[in-house]
Amino acid sequence: MSMKLLDSEKLSSYSLDMSRRRAGSILPLEREILEAGLDLQVKNEPVYGFSLARMLSHSRSARDLTAHGTLYKALGRMVETGLLEASWENPEHAEAESRPRRRLYRITGAGAQTLDANQTAVKIAAVNRRSTLGPALS
Repeated sequence: MSMKLLDSEKLSSYSLDMSRRRAGSILPLEREILEAGLDLQVKNEPVYGFSLARMLSHSRSARDLTAHGTLYKALGRMVETGLLEASWENPEHAEAESRPRRRLYRITGAGAQTLDANQTAVKIAAVNRRSTLGPALS
């Protein structure tokens, strides 16, 4: 019996250039991460996974964050797309507090611009919905 190998480049699910969503679009969780991260940055507080989880704990998506690693998968995706920059904290800081090192994140200019564009699009969509529904909402 002869076995034929599949060329993974011909399978769409294995193609590296396969886009799953439009460029510049972000998921609701990614928007929440960017908002929380910017809030922490403005306060000059470190942005790391647990600090973000704590800030997101009041949001509607908080139930899904830790059970399946959703937050950390989103952070990795956002680093890959340039919305965030990531680096490991100085080992001496972690050692002084007797804890593991943290992966620190910073919202990039592209991340801030994407968030701004997303917030504008959400506002426009809300206005359009209201005008389409008209008196029904009054």
